[in-house]
Amino acid sequence: MMRFLLAPLLGPVLAMALALPAAAEKLPLAEISSYLNDMRTASGDFTQINADGTISTGTIYINRPGRIRFEYAPPDQTLVLASAGTVAIFDPKSNTGPETYPLARTPLSIILAERVNLGQARMVTGHSYDGTATTVTAQDPQHPEYGNIQMVFTGNPIQLRQWVINDDAGNSTTVVLGDLRLGQSIAARMFDIGAEADRRGEGGR
Repeated sequence: MMRFLLAPLLGPVLAMALALPAAAEKLPLAEISSYLNDMRTASGDFTQINADGTISTGTIYINRPGRIRFEYAPPDQTLVLASAGTVAIFDPKSNTGPETYPLARTPLSIILAERVNLGQARMVTGHSYDGTATTVTAQDPQHPEYGNIQMVFTGNPIQLRQWVINDDAGNSTTVVLGDLRLGQSIAARMFDIGAEADRRGEGGR
Protein backbone atom coordinates (compact mmCIF):
# COMPACT_ATOMS: atom_id res chain seq x y z
CA MET A 1 0.00 0.00 0.00
CA MET A 2 2.75 2.43 0.89
CA ARG A 3 5.21 1.51 -1.81
CA PHE A 4 6.79 4.94 -2.09
CA LEU A 5 7.44 5.06 1.65
CA LEU A 6 8.34 1.43 2.14
CA ALA A 7 11.82 0.50 0.94
CA PRO A 8 14.30 -1.76 2.77
CA LEU A 9 17.40 -0.45 4.46
CA LEU A 10 20.40 -1.17 2.27
CA GLY A 11 24.15 -0.97 2.76
CA PRO A 12 24.66 2.41 1.05
CA VAL A 13 22.62 4.09 3.76
CA LEU A 14 24.93 2.79 6.45
CA ALA A 15 27.92 4.03 4.49
CA MET A 16 26.35 7.47 4.20
CA ALA A 17 25.65 7.55 7.95
CA LEU A 18 29.24 6.65 8.76
CA ALA A 19 30.44 9.53 6.59
CA LEU A 20 28.57 12.07 8.72
CA PRO A 21 30.37 14.43 11.12
CA ALA A 22 31.20 12.83 14.45
CA ALA A 23 29.42 13.77 17.67
CA ALA A 24 31.32 13.96 20.95
CA GLU A 25 29.08 11.46 22.80
CA LYS A 26 25.64 9.89 22.87
CA LEU A 27 22.98 12.59 22.73
CA PRO A 28 20.56 12.56 25.70
CA LEU A 29 16.88 11.88 24.94
CA ALA A 30 15.86 15.17 26.55
CA GLU A 31 18.10 17.13 24.19
CA ILE A 32 16.79 15.25 21.16
CA SER A 33 13.20 15.91 22.27
CA SER A 34 13.97 19.63 22.64
CA TYR A 35 15.58 19.71 19.19
CA LEU A 36 12.51 18.12 17.57
CA ASN A 37 10.12 20.39 19.46
CA ASP A 38 12.07 23.47 18.37
CA MET A 39 11.88 22.30 14.75
CA ARG A 40 8.64 23.98 13.74
CA THR A 41 9.46 24.21 10.03
CA ALA A 42 12.22 22.57 7.98
CA SER A 43 13.03 21.82 4.37
CA GLY A 44 15.82 20.12 2.49
CA ASP A 45 16.84 17.40 0.08
CA PHE A 46 16.30 13.72 0.77
CA THR A 47 17.45 10.44 -0.73
CA GLN A 48 15.45 7.22 -0.55
CA ILE A 49 16.85 3.76 -1.22
CA ASN A 50 14.24 1.67 -3.02
CA ALA A 51 13.61 -2.06 -2.78
CA ASP A 52 14.96 -2.74 -6.27
CA GLY A 53 18.23 -0.94 -5.55
CA THR A 54 17.27 2.26 -7.35
CA ILE A 55 17.53 5.61 -5.63
CA SER A 56 14.77 8.20 -5.43
CA THR A 57 15.50 11.81 -4.55
CA GLY A 58 13.43 14.86 -3.83
CA THR A 59 12.64 17.68 -1.47
CA ILE A 60 11.05 17.39 1.96
CA TYR A 61 9.04 20.07 3.77
CA ILE A 62 8.09 19.77 7.45
CA ASN A 63 5.64 22.00 9.29
CA ARG A 64 5.15 20.67 12.79
CA PRO A 65 2.86 19.61 14.21
CA GLY A 66 1.34 17.09 11.87
CA ARG A 67 2.38 18.22 8.40
CA ILE A 68 5.00 16.90 5.98
CA ARG A 69 5.47 16.95 2.20
CA PHE A 70 7.68 14.68 0.09
CA GLU A 71 8.18 15.94 -3.47
CA TYR A 72 9.84 13.18 -5.51
CA ALA A 73 12.05 14.36 -8.35
CA PRO A 74 11.49 13.30 -12.00
CA PRO A 75 11.05 10.80 -13.42
CA ASP A 76 9.17 9.68 -10.28
CA GLN A 77 6.96 12.76 -9.72
CA THR A 78 5.13 11.15 -6.83
CA LEU A 79 3.87 13.46 -4.08
CA VAL A 80 3.24 12.43 -0.47
CA LEU A 81 1.41 14.78 1.89
CA ALA A 82 0.48 14.49 5.55
CA SER A 83 -1.91 16.91 7.23
CA ALA A 84 -5.08 16.90 9.34
CA GLY A 85 -4.22 13.42 10.60
CA THR A 86 -4.08 11.86 7.12
CA VAL A 87 -1.29 10.71 4.80
CA ALA A 88 -2.04 10.91 1.07
CA ILE A 89 0.05 9.44 -1.75
CA PHE A 90 -0.47 11.08 -5.15
CA ASP A 91 0.71 8.83 -7.97
CA PRO A 92 0.72 10.59 -11.38
CA LYS A 93 0.05 7.22 -13.03
CA SER A 94 -3.19 6.75 -11.09
CA ASN A 95 -6.57 8.12 -12.11
CA THR A 96 -8.38 7.04 -8.95
CA GLY A 97 -7.30 9.81 -6.59
CA PRO A 98 -4.74 9.69 -3.78
CA GLU A 99 -4.23 6.65 -1.60
CA THR A 100 -4.84 7.66 2.03
CA TYR A 101 -4.35 6.23 5.51
CA PRO A 102 -4.25 7.63 9.07
CA LEU A 103 -1.06 9.42 10.09
CA ALA A 104 -1.43 7.95 13.59
CA ARG A 105 -0.82 4.46 12.18
CA THR A 106 2.65 5.34 10.92
CA PRO A 107 5.60 5.89 13.28
CA LEU A 108 6.32 9.12 11.41
CA SER A 109 3.61 10.61 13.62
CA ILE A 110 6.07 10.45 16.54
CA ILE A 111 8.28 13.24 15.19
CA LEU A 112 5.29 15.20 13.87
CA ALA A 113 3.54 15.28 17.26
CA GLU A 114 2.67 18.58 18.93
CA ARG A 115 5.09 17.76 21.75
CA VAL A 116 7.77 15.12 21.40
CA ASN A 117 8.72 13.46 24.70
CA LEU A 118 11.11 10.61 24.13
CA GLY A 119 11.39 10.17 27.90
CA GLN A 120 7.89 8.80 28.35
CA ALA A 121 7.51 5.19 29.40
CA ARG A 122 7.73 2.50 26.70
CA MET A 123 8.32 4.98 23.85
CA VAL A 124 12.06 4.48 23.30
CA THR A 125 13.15 0.90 22.73
CA GLY A 126 16.70 1.63 21.60
CA HIS A 127 19.21 4.41 22.32
CA SER A 128 22.75 3.87 21.08
CA TYR A 129 25.89 5.65 19.93
CA ASP A 130 28.38 4.21 17.44
CA GLY A 131 31.12 6.81 17.81
CA THR A 132 29.67 8.82 14.93
CA ALA A 133 25.95 9.26 15.49
CA THR A 134 23.19 8.63 18.03
CA THR A 135 20.37 6.29 16.99
CA VAL A 136 17.02 6.36 18.77
CA THR A 137 14.33 3.75 18.12
CA ALA A 138 10.87 4.93 19.18
CA GLN A 139 7.31 3.64 19.02
CA ASP A 140 3.84 4.76 20.03
CA PRO A 141 3.71 3.41 23.60
CA GLN A 142 -0.05 2.93 23.32
CA HIS A 143 0.18 1.13 19.98
CA PRO A 144 3.54 -0.64 19.57
CA GLU A 145 1.90 -2.78 16.90
CA TYR A 146 2.04 0.23 14.56
CA GLY A 147 5.80 -0.24 14.19
CA ASN A 148 8.71 2.03 15.06
CA ILE A 149 11.00 4.72 13.74
CA GLN A 150 14.80 4.65 14.01
CA MET A 151 16.18 8.17 13.95
CA VAL A 152 19.86 9.02 13.44
CA PHE A 153 21.26 12.26 14.85
CA THR A 154 24.64 13.93 14.83
CA GLY A 155 25.67 16.59 17.34
CA ASN A 156 27.42 19.95 17.70
CA PRO A 157 24.76 21.12 16.88
CA ILE A 158 22.13 18.36 16.89
CA GLN A 159 20.89 17.48 13.42
CA LEU A 160 18.46 14.83 12.22
CA ARG A 161 20.29 12.91 9.48
CA GLN A 162 18.07 9.97 8.56
CA TRP A 163 15.24 7.76 9.69
CA VAL A 164 14.09 4.22 9.09
CA ILE A 165 10.39 3.45 9.46
CA ASN A 166 9.42 -0.13 10.28
CA ASP A 167 5.68 -0.34 9.77
CA ASP A 168 2.92 -2.64 11.04
CA ALA A 169 3.18 -4.80 7.91
CA GLY A 170 6.83 -5.61 8.54
CA ASN A 171 8.12 -3.31 5.81
CA SER A 172 10.88 -0.73 6.19
CA THR A 173 11.69 2.57 4.50
CA THR A 174 14.85 4.65 4.81
CA VAL A 175 15.09 8.38 4.19
CA VAL A 176 18.52 10.05 4.27
CA LEU A 177 18.37 13.80 4.78
CA GLY A 178 20.60 16.56 3.52
CA ASP A 179 21.19 19.62 5.69
CA LEU A 180 17.78 20.86 6.82
CA ARG A 181 16.93 24.54 6.56
CA LEU A 182 15.07 25.49 9.75
CA GLY A 183 12.65 28.28 10.60
CA GLN A 184 11.53 29.14 7.08
CA SER A 185 7.99 30.24 6.28
CA ILE A 186 6.21 27.39 4.46
CA ALA A 187 2.73 28.05 3.06
CA ALA A 188 -0.06 25.94 4.56
CA ARG A 189 -1.41 25.18 1.09
CA MET A 190 1.64 23.02 0.40
CA PHE A 191 0.18 20.44 2.82
CA ASP A 192 -3.48 20.74 1.77
CA ILE A 193 -4.55 17.28 0.55
CA GLY A 194 -7.97 18.39 -0.65
CA ALA A 195 -6.57 21.33 -2.61
CA GLU A 196 -3.95 19.09 -4.24
CA ALA A 197 -6.63 16.58 -5.22
CA ASP A 198 -8.75 19.35 -6.71
CA ARG A 199 -5.78 20.72 -8.62
CA ARG A 200 -5.21 17.31 -10.13
CA GLY A 201 -8.90 16.87 -10.89
CA GLU A 202 -9.19 14.02 -8.37
CA GLY A 203 -11.38 15.68 -5.78
CA GLY A 204 -14.57 13.96 -6.81
CA ARG A 205 -13.14 10.50 -7.47
